[in-house]
Amino acid sequence: MTSAWLLPEHIADVLPSEARRIEELRRTVLDTARGYGCELVMPPLLEHLESLLSGTGHELDLRTFKLVDQLSGRTLGLRADTTPQVARIDAHLLNRTGVTRLCYCGPVAHTRPAGLQGSREPLQFGAELYGHAGLEADLEIQDLALDCLRAAGVDGLVLDLADTRIVRGLLAGVACEAARLTEVYTALAAKDTAALGRVADGFPADVRQGLLTLASLYGDAEVLTVAQARLPQRSLVAAALADLRSLAAHAAIAHPEVKVGFDLADLSGYAYYSGARFAVYGGGSSDSLLRGGRYDEVGAVFGRNRPAVGFSTDLKELVAHARVDGRHAAVRAPWGEDASLRAAIRALRAGGETVLCVLPGHEHEAQEFDCDREVVDVGGRWIVRAL
Repeated sequence: MTSAWLLPEHIADVLPSEARRIEELRRTVLDTARGYGCELVMPPLLEHLESLLSGTGHELDLRTFKLVDQLSGRTLGLRADTTPQVARIDAHLLNRTGVTRLCYCGPVAHTRPAGLQGSREPLQFGAELYGHAGLEADLEIQDLALDCLRAAGVDGLVLDLADTRIVRGLLAGVACEAARLTEVYTALAAKDTAALGRVADGFPADVRQGLLTLASLYGDAEVLTVAQARLPQRSLVAAALADLRSLAAHAAIAHPEVKVGFDLADLSGYAYYSGARFAVYGGGSSDSLLRGGRYDEVGAVFGRNRPAVGFSTDLKELVAHARVDGRHAAVRAPWGEDASLRAAIRALRAGGETVLCVLPGHEHEAQEFDCDREVVDVGGRWIVRAL
Protein backbone atom coordinates (compact mmCIF):
# COMPACT_ATOMS: atom_id res chain seq x y z
CA MET A 1 0.00 0.00 0.00
CA THR A 2 1.36 3.41 -0.98
CA SER A 3 1.82 5.87 1.88
CA ALA A 4 -0.50 8.86 1.67
CA TRP A 5 2.38 11.26 2.29
CA LEU A 6 4.68 9.82 -0.38
CA LEU A 7 5.32 12.45 -3.05
CA PRO A 8 5.09 11.77 -6.82
CA GLU A 9 8.27 10.78 -8.64
CA HIS A 10 10.69 13.65 -9.29
CA ILE A 11 8.75 15.92 -6.92
CA ALA A 12 10.45 16.77 -3.63
CA ASP A 13 10.15 18.95 -0.57
CA VAL A 14 12.84 21.56 -0.08
CA LEU A 15 14.02 21.44 3.53
CA PRO A 16 15.32 24.42 5.55
CA SER A 17 19.06 24.10 4.88
CA GLU A 18 18.49 23.88 1.11
CA ALA A 19 15.62 26.36 1.07
CA ARG A 20 17.73 29.08 2.68
CA ARG A 21 20.44 28.58 0.03
CA ILE A 22 17.90 28.72 -2.81
CA GLU A 23 16.34 31.85 -1.34
CA GLU A 24 19.76 33.50 -1.04
CA LEU A 25 20.44 32.59 -4.67
CA ARG A 26 17.03 33.90 -5.75
CA ARG A 27 17.70 37.26 -4.11
CA THR A 28 21.18 37.40 -5.59
CA VAL A 29 20.11 36.87 -9.20
CA LEU A 30 17.05 39.11 -8.92
CA ASP A 31 19.19 41.90 -7.49
CA THR A 32 21.69 41.39 -10.31
CA ALA A 33 18.89 41.64 -12.90
CA ARG A 34 17.53 44.77 -11.21
CA GLY A 35 20.99 46.28 -11.56
CA TYR A 36 20.52 46.00 -15.33
CA GLY A 37 17.15 47.75 -15.20
CA CYS A 38 14.99 44.60 -15.38
CA GLU A 39 11.47 44.92 -14.01
CA LEU A 40 10.04 41.95 -12.12
CA VAL A 41 6.84 40.33 -13.41
CA MET A 42 4.85 37.49 -11.83
CA PRO A 43 2.78 35.61 -14.41
CA PRO A 44 0.13 33.16 -13.14
CA LEU A 45 0.95 29.48 -12.71
CA LEU A 46 -2.25 28.57 -14.62
CA GLU A 47 -3.47 29.84 -17.98
CA HIS A 48 -5.86 28.79 -20.70
CA LEU A 49 -3.98 26.14 -22.64
CA GLU A 50 -4.23 27.85 -26.02
CA SER A 51 -2.61 30.99 -24.61
CA LEU A 52 0.06 29.09 -22.71
CA LEU A 53 1.14 27.11 -25.76
CA SER A 54 0.70 29.80 -28.41
CA GLY A 55 3.72 29.86 -30.66
CA THR A 56 5.54 27.11 -28.77
CA GLY A 57 6.79 23.83 -30.14
CA HIS A 58 5.45 20.30 -29.80
CA GLU A 59 8.00 19.55 -27.08
CA LEU A 60 6.54 22.14 -24.70
CA ASP A 61 3.05 20.77 -25.32
CA LEU A 62 4.22 17.32 -24.19
CA ARG A 63 5.81 18.79 -21.06
CA THR A 64 2.68 20.70 -19.99
CA PHE A 65 0.25 19.41 -17.38
CA LYS A 66 -3.37 19.92 -18.48
CA LEU A 67 -6.58 20.11 -16.44
CA VAL A 68 -10.17 21.27 -16.80
CA ASP A 69 -11.28 24.59 -15.29
CA GLN A 70 -14.27 23.87 -13.05
CA LEU A 71 -15.57 27.42 -13.58
CA SER A 72 -15.46 27.68 -17.37
CA GLY A 73 -15.06 24.10 -18.56
CA ARG A 74 -12.04 25.16 -20.66
CA THR A 75 -8.71 23.36 -20.60
CA LEU A 76 -6.03 24.98 -18.48
CA GLY A 77 -2.31 24.31 -18.41
CA LEU A 78 0.31 24.52 -15.69
CA ARG A 79 3.13 26.54 -17.21
CA ALA A 80 6.16 24.53 -18.26
CA ASP A 81 8.08 27.64 -19.36
CA THR A 82 7.58 31.27 -18.36
CA THR A 83 8.89 32.95 -21.53
CA PRO A 84 5.62 32.70 -23.54
CA GLN A 85 3.80 34.36 -20.63
CA VAL A 86 6.33 37.16 -20.45
CA ALA A 87 6.00 37.66 -24.22
CA ARG A 88 2.22 37.96 -23.74
CA ILE A 89 2.73 40.53 -20.98
CA ASP A 90 5.07 42.57 -23.19
CA ALA A 91 2.73 42.37 -26.16
CA HIS A 92 -0.67 42.96 -24.57
CA LEU A 93 -0.36 44.36 -21.06
CA LEU A 94 2.65 46.66 -21.24
CA ASN A 95 2.39 47.38 -24.95
CA ARG A 96 5.44 49.64 -24.95
CA THR A 97 7.05 50.87 -28.15
CA GLY A 98 10.62 51.05 -26.86
CA VAL A 99 12.93 48.66 -25.06
CA THR A 100 11.47 46.61 -22.21
CA ARG A 101 13.61 44.64 -19.76
CA LEU A 102 11.75 42.05 -17.69
CA CYS A 103 12.73 39.32 -15.24
CA TYR A 104 10.83 36.62 -13.40
CA CYS A 105 11.33 33.87 -10.86
CA GLY A 106 8.81 31.17 -10.05
CA PRO A 107 8.01 27.46 -10.28
CA VAL A 108 7.17 25.67 -13.50
CA ALA A 109 5.78 22.14 -13.81
CA HIS A 110 6.96 19.44 -16.21
CA THR A 111 5.17 16.20 -17.03
CA ARG A 112 8.56 14.50 -17.28
CA PRO A 113 11.95 15.38 -15.77
CA ALA A 114 14.73 16.62 -18.01
CA GLY A 115 17.09 13.91 -16.69
CA LEU A 116 17.25 10.93 -14.38
CA GLN A 117 17.84 13.11 -11.34
CA GLY A 118 15.89 16.12 -12.59
CA SER A 119 12.94 17.75 -10.88
CA ARG A 120 9.49 18.06 -12.42
CA GLU A 121 9.06 21.33 -10.52
CA PRO A 122 12.00 23.57 -11.43
CA LEU A 123 12.29 27.05 -9.95
CA GLN A 124 12.80 29.05 -13.14
CA PHE A 125 14.59 32.38 -13.11
CA GLY A 126 15.01 34.33 -16.31
CA ALA A 127 15.52 37.75 -17.86
CA GLU A 128 14.36 39.03 -21.24
CA LEU A 129 14.89 42.13 -23.33
CA TYR A 130 12.26 43.17 -25.90
CA GLY A 131 12.32 45.82 -28.59
CA HIS A 132 15.89 45.94 -29.88
CA ALA A 133 17.00 43.91 -32.90
CA GLY A 134 20.68 44.87 -32.73
CA LEU A 135 23.49 42.78 -31.31
CA GLU A 136 23.69 45.18 -28.36
CA ALA A 137 20.69 43.39 -26.81
CA ASP A 138 22.37 39.99 -27.21
CA LEU A 139 25.52 41.36 -25.58
CA GLU A 140 23.58 42.80 -22.65
CA ILE A 141 21.71 39.56 -21.99
CA GLN A 142 24.93 37.56 -22.28
CA ASP A 143 26.59 39.91 -19.77
CA LEU A 144 23.65 39.64 -17.37
CA ALA A 145 23.65 35.84 -17.55
CA LEU A 146 27.37 35.65 -16.78
CA ASP A 147 27.10 38.27 -14.03
CA CYS A 148 24.29 36.28 -12.38
CA LEU A 149 26.44 33.16 -12.31
CA ARG A 150 29.46 35.09 -11.08
CA ALA A 151 27.38 36.73 -8.33
CA ALA A 152 26.24 33.24 -7.33
CA GLY A 153 29.86 32.20 -6.97
CA VAL A 154 29.91 29.57 -9.71
CA ASP A 155 33.47 28.67 -10.68
CA GLY A 156 35.00 27.62 -13.99
CA LEU A 157 32.45 29.22 -16.31
CA VAL A 158 32.43 28.15 -19.95
CA LEU A 159 30.34 30.10 -22.47
CA ASP A 160 29.28 27.94 -25.40
CA LEU A 161 28.03 29.82 -28.47
CA ALA A 162 26.05 28.74 -31.54
CA ASP A 163 23.56 30.22 -33.99
CA THR A 164 20.45 28.65 -35.51
CA ARG A 165 20.80 30.84 -38.63
CA ILE A 166 23.73 28.74 -39.83
CA VAL A 167 21.61 25.67 -40.56
CA ARG A 168 18.74 27.81 -41.84
CA GLY A 169 21.16 29.55 -44.17
CA LEU A 170 22.55 26.26 -45.43
CA LEU A 171 19.08 24.85 -46.11
CA ALA A 172 17.65 28.03 -47.67
CA GLY A 173 15.94 27.14 -50.93
CA VAL A 174 16.21 23.39 -50.32
CA ALA A 175 12.90 21.51 -50.48
CA CYS A 176 12.71 19.62 -47.19
CA GLU A 177 9.59 18.38 -45.44
CA ALA A 178 9.20 18.87 -41.67
CA ALA A 179 9.90 15.23 -40.73
CA ARG A 180 13.11 15.16 -42.72
CA LEU A 181 14.19 18.50 -41.30
CA THR A 182 13.74 17.08 -37.80
CA GLU A 183 16.00 14.18 -38.75
CA VAL A 184 18.63 16.64 -39.94
CA TYR A 185 18.56 18.50 -36.65
CA THR A 186 18.62 15.27 -34.64
CA ALA A 187 21.63 13.94 -36.55
CA LEU A 188 23.46 17.25 -36.19
CA ALA A 189 22.80 17.40 -32.45
CA ALA A 190 24.16 13.85 -32.08
CA LYS A 191 27.05 14.64 -34.46
CA ASP A 192 26.10 11.44 -36.26
CA THR A 193 27.68 11.96 -39.67
CA ALA A 194 26.49 8.58 -40.95
CA ALA A 195 22.86 9.42 -40.22
CA LEU A 196 23.37 12.96 -41.46
CA GLY A 197 24.76 11.69 -44.74
CA ARG A 198 21.74 9.44 -45.23
CA VAL A 199 19.12 12.05 -44.41
CA ALA A 200 20.89 14.70 -46.55
CA ASP A 201 21.08 12.36 -49.54
CA GLY A 202 19.59 14.19 -52.50
CA PHE A 203 20.39 17.65 -51.16
CA PRO A 204 22.60 19.86 -53.35
CA ALA A 205 26.21 18.71 -52.99
CA ASP A 206 27.42 21.90 -51.30
CA VAL A 207 24.56 21.80 -48.78
CA ARG A 208 25.14 18.13 -47.94
CA GLN A 209 28.86 18.73 -47.50
CA GLY A 210 28.17 21.86 -45.43
CA LEU A 211 25.96 19.89 -43.04
CA LEU A 212 28.58 17.15 -42.69
CA THR A 213 31.22 19.79 -42.00
CA LEU A 214 29.01 21.47 -39.43
CA ALA A 215 28.94 18.32 -37.30
CA SER A 216 32.69 18.69 -36.67
CA LEU A 217 32.68 22.42 -35.95
CA TYR A 218 33.10 22.62 -32.20
CA GLY A 219 35.98 23.91 -30.09
CA ASP A 220 37.77 27.24 -29.69
CA ALA A 221 37.75 30.35 -31.88
CA GLU A 222 39.48 28.46 -34.71
CA VAL A 223 36.06 26.90 -35.36
CA LEU A 224 34.79 30.17 -36.82
CA THR A 225 37.77 30.44 -39.17
CA VAL A 226 37.20 26.89 -40.41
CA ALA A 227 33.47 27.53 -40.77
CA GLN A 228 34.05 30.65 -42.86
CA ALA A 229 36.43 28.78 -45.14
CA ARG A 230 34.54 25.51 -45.54
CA LEU A 231 30.83 26.29 -45.30
CA PRO A 232 28.92 27.38 -48.43
CA GLN A 233 28.86 31.14 -48.92
CA ARG A 234 25.44 32.26 -47.71
CA SER A 235 24.54 35.71 -46.40
CA LEU A 236 22.69 34.29 -43.37
CA VAL A 237 25.66 32.05 -42.51
CA ALA A 238 28.08 34.98 -42.84
CA ALA A 239 25.91 37.17 -40.59
CA ALA A 240 25.72 34.44 -37.95
CA LEU A 241 29.49 33.89 -37.93
CA ALA A 242 30.13 37.64 -37.68
CA ASP A 243 27.77 37.93 -34.70
CA LEU A 244 29.40 34.96 -32.98
CA ARG A 245 32.79 36.62 -33.37
CA SER A 246 31.45 39.81 -31.79
CA LEU A 247 29.80 37.96 -28.91
CA ALA A 248 32.98 36.03 -28.20
CA ALA A 249 35.19 39.12 -28.41
CA HIS A 250 32.95 41.00 -26.02
CA ALA A 251 32.94 38.12 -23.53
CA ALA A 252 36.73 37.93 -23.65
CA ILE A 253 36.98 41.60 -22.66
CA ALA A 254 34.10 41.85 -20.18
CA HIS A 255 34.58 38.41 -18.61
CA PRO A 256 38.23 37.40 -19.08
CA GLU A 257 37.85 34.60 -16.53
CA VAL A 258 35.21 32.88 -18.70
CA LYS A 259 36.34 30.33 -21.29
CA VAL A 260 34.57 30.77 -24.63
CA GLY A 261 33.85 27.88 -26.98
CA PHE A 262 31.66 27.10 -29.96
CA ASP A 263 29.48 24.20 -31.02
CA LEU A 264 27.92 25.15 -34.32
CA ALA A 265 25.96 21.88 -34.49
CA ASP A 266 24.30 22.48 -31.09
CA LEU A 267 20.72 23.15 -32.13
CA SER A 268 19.02 22.91 -28.75
CA GLY A 269 15.68 24.67 -29.09
CA TYR A 270 16.11 25.14 -32.85
CA ALA A 271 12.36 25.59 -33.30
CA TYR A 272 12.41 28.35 -30.68
CA TYR A 273 15.57 30.38 -31.21
CA SER A 274 15.91 32.67 -34.24
CA GLY A 275 19.56 33.68 -34.01
CA ALA A 276 22.57 33.48 -31.71
CA ARG A 277 22.11 31.25 -28.69
CA PHE A 278 24.33 30.34 -25.77
CA ALA A 279 24.74 27.86 -22.97
CA VAL A 280 26.87 28.33 -19.88
CA TYR A 281 28.61 25.49 -18.06
CA GLY A 282 30.51 25.59 -14.79
CA GLY A 283 30.83 24.40 -11.24
CA GLY A 284 31.96 20.99 -12.40
CA SER A 285 28.60 20.20 -14.01
CA SER A 286 28.48 18.27 -17.28
CA ASP A 287 25.09 19.82 -18.01
CA SER A 288 24.50 23.47 -18.86
CA LEU A 289 23.58 25.68 -15.91
CA LEU A 290 21.86 28.31 -18.02
CA ARG A 291 20.63 28.70 -21.61
CA GLY A 292 19.53 31.65 -23.65
CA GLY A 293 19.62 33.46 -26.94
CA ARG A 294 17.55 35.39 -29.44
CA TYR A 295 13.93 34.40 -30.15
CA ASP A 296 12.42 37.17 -32.23
CA GLU A 297 9.31 35.18 -33.19
CA VAL A 298 8.11 34.58 -29.62
CA GLY A 299 5.61 37.46 -29.65
CA ALA A 300 4.26 36.94 -33.18
CA VAL A 301 1.25 34.89 -32.04
CA PHE A 302 0.30 37.71 -29.70
CA GLY A 303 0.18 40.20 -32.56
CA ARG A 304 3.48 41.94 -31.78
CA ASN A 305 6.49 40.37 -33.44
CA ARG A 306 9.01 42.27 -31.31
CA PRO A 307 12.73 41.49 -31.23
CA ALA A 308 13.44 39.45 -28.11
CA VAL A 309 16.47 37.93 -26.40
CA GLY A 310 16.79 36.33 -22.98
CA PHE A 311 17.88 33.39 -20.85
CA SER A 312 16.60 31.15 -18.08
CA THR A 313 17.93 28.75 -15.46
CA ASP A 314 16.60 26.41 -12.78
CA LEU A 315 17.66 27.70 -9.37
CA LYS A 316 17.10 24.29 -7.79
CA GLU A 317 19.77 22.88 -10.10
CA LEU A 318 22.00 25.94 -10.03
CA VAL A 319 22.22 26.08 -6.23
CA ALA A 320 24.21 22.83 -6.18
CA HIS A 321 27.05 24.64 -8.00
CA ALA A 322 26.75 28.06 -6.32
CA ARG A 323 28.65 29.41 -3.35
CA VAL A 324 25.72 30.64 -1.32
CA ASP A 325 24.96 29.72 2.25
CA GLY A 326 22.01 31.83 3.32
CA ARG A 327 22.87 31.32 6.96
CA HIS A 328 22.58 34.67 8.73
CA ALA A 329 23.94 35.81 12.07
CA ALA A 330 21.33 35.90 14.80
CA VAL A 331 20.86 37.06 18.37
CA ARG A 332 19.87 34.57 21.04
CA ALA A 333 17.50 35.79 23.71
CA PRO A 334 15.95 34.19 26.78
CA TRP A 335 12.23 33.58 26.91
CA GLY A 336 10.40 35.81 29.35
CA GLU A 337 7.42 38.10 29.87
CA ASP A 338 9.46 40.98 31.22
CA ALA A 339 8.26 44.11 29.41
CA SER A 340 11.74 45.56 28.97
CA LEU A 341 13.01 42.26 27.53
CA ARG A 342 10.15 42.13 25.06
CA ALA A 343 10.78 45.76 24.09
CA ALA A 344 14.49 45.07 23.54
CA ILE A 345 13.67 42.07 21.30
CA ARG A 346 11.13 44.09 19.28
CA ALA A 347 13.66 46.88 18.77
CA LEU A 348 16.29 44.43 17.52
CA ARG A 349 13.87 42.84 15.07
CA ALA A 350 12.70 46.25 13.87
CA GLY A 351 16.34 47.03 13.14
CA GLY A 352 16.62 43.99 10.87
CA GLU A 353 18.13 41.51 13.32
CA THR A 354 17.04 37.90 13.64
CA VAL A 355 16.28 37.17 17.29
CA LEU A 356 15.70 33.60 18.45
CA CYS A 357 13.97 33.25 21.75
CA VAL A 358 15.07 30.08 23.54
CA LEU A 359 11.93 28.32 24.71
CA PRO A 360 12.07 26.59 28.14
CA GLY A 361 13.71 23.16 27.91
CA HIS A 362 15.23 23.78 24.45
CA GLU A 363 18.37 25.65 25.40
CA HIS A 364 20.79 23.24 23.69
CA GLU A 365 18.98 22.55 20.41
CA ALA A 366 20.73 23.29 17.13
CA GLN A 367 19.06 25.50 14.55
CA GLU A 368 19.60 26.99 11.10
CA PHE A 369 20.94 30.34 12.29
CA ASP A 370 24.37 31.30 13.57
CA CYS A 371 23.81 32.92 16.94
CA ASP A 372 26.90 35.03 17.49
CA ARG A 373 25.36 37.33 20.10
CA GLU A 374 22.96 37.08 22.99
CA VAL A 375 20.60 39.33 24.93
CA VAL A 376 21.55 39.44 28.62
CA ASP A 377 20.44 41.38 31.68
CA VAL A 378 23.22 43.58 32.98
CA GLY A 379 22.31 45.70 35.96
CA GLY A 380 18.62 45.75 35.07
CA ARG A 381 19.23 46.64 31.39
CA TRP A 382 18.93 44.23 28.48
CA ILE A 383 21.98 44.51 26.27
CA VAL A 384 23.46 42.54 23.36
CA ARG A 385 26.88 40.97 23.83
CA ALA A 386 29.05 38.69 21.71
CA LEU A 387 29.01 34.97 22.40
